Amino acid sequence: MTLELPEISAIRRFSADDLRLELACALYARGRVSAVSGADLAGTDLISFQLALREREIPRQYSVADLADDMSVLGKLFPA
Repeated sequence: MTLELPEISAIRRFSADDLRLELACALYARGRVSAVSGADLAGTDLISFQLALREREIPRQYSVADLADDMSVLGKLFPA
């Protein structure tokens, strides 16, 4: 997916990675993505994403989607 942004001076100082992280944090804060999906969108690991959420004072919400993501990861780490 390609996202085209207007030429705004405030945006020019951000790298593509910075913008991905900001978008992921905003979507997480609104409950639109889980923590794991937010980390994937941001292109970072879950711990780094959680630190970014803390820096922005976005509370960690553990949802049913988070549980499903965690169970999926555990299934990959410890196959039956």
